[in-house]
This record gives sequence, C-alpha cells and structure tokens, in this order.
Amino acid sequence: MFDTDVYKDKMLESIDHFKSELKKVRTGRAHPSMLDSVMVEVYGSRMPLNQISNVTAPEAGMVLITPFDPASLAAISAAIRNDQSLGFNPSDDGRVVRVPIPPLTEERRREVAKNTSEKVEDAKIAIRSIRQDALKTAKKLKDDKGITEDDLKAVEKEIDQEVKDSNNKIEDLFKEKEKEILTI
Repeated sequence: MFDTDVYKDKMLESIDHFKSELKKVRTGRAHPSMLDSVMVEVYGSRMPLNQISNVTAPEAGMVLITPFDPASLAAISAAIRNDQSLGFNPSDDGRVVRVPIPPLTEERRREVAKNTSEKVEDAKIAIRSIRQDALKTAKKLKDDKGITEDDLKAVEKEIDQEVKDSNNKIEDLFKEKEKEILTI
C-alpha cells in the first residue's frame, strides 16, 4: 500500500514554515523575532543577531538587545540600521541597543496585510506541489502494478483531504494574523 504519511509530514512542514514567515510580519507591536533576519558582522564573519545577543521586547513599542560582548554594540546598531526592509533606527547607551518600533499608519497596515496574503499564496503553492508529487508517485506505483486502481483512488482522496485541511489551516492562520495587523 502507498504511504501518504511522508507527504502529510511535508505539508505540516510547509505550514510550520508559513507560521515562521508570519512571525516576521510587523504588526506594530514589538516582538524579538522581528529582528531574526538581521545578520551582524562580528569576529570576521556574519552571524545572526540572536546568536551574539539576547533580544527581548520589554514593552509594546521597544525591542531591547543586550549583546554578549559589549564590543559588538556598534556593529549590531549598524546592521539593524542598514537593513532597509525593517526601517528601524536603533540607539545604544554603551550597554544595550534600544530599537523603538514606530506605530504603523492605516495605509501601511493595509500594505502589510496585502504582502502577507502573498505569503499565503506561496504556502498554498507549496502544498499543491507536495500534492502533485504524491499523486505522481502513486500513479507510477499503479503503472508498475504496485497498487490497484482502487488503492490509487483512495490515495488521491486521502491526499486531497489533507490538502484541503492544510489550506484551511493556512487560511485560519492568515485571518488571525490579518486581524492582528489591522487592529490598532
């Protein structure tokens, strides 16, 4: 019999990836994962910010970065400032870097929600791609007489149900995030 668990796991991985992408979306409230994409030039190489410092959000409008090595303060500030997609202007006091999170305008909130909907489509495309792989493998197995026509229909039905469930989960996650984005 054809094992669909491999493809179900891949769909779950796609949903988890989508969740991690949603965490990066700015909602107007400070969150430590907002700076996950920042790479800092220290010790002669580029390292993720969260590997050279402790990143916290003590209040809704501020991210606080405490470097493990105080000598890297200037490099951290420069890396955040140079990441134009973030649009943040950090300041440091010699011990920590403070990153004020400016409130989003209504227009910017709508733009962020629209960009997030593009991530939804990317996630659905990934799910469809996994579905195609599963069905192609099942049809090849049927052609090689590994499974019967009835088995193939059962596999198609099971995979299609899993795709439907995955897409519904993605939509629910998006609606929740969209509500969070558009709420002032």
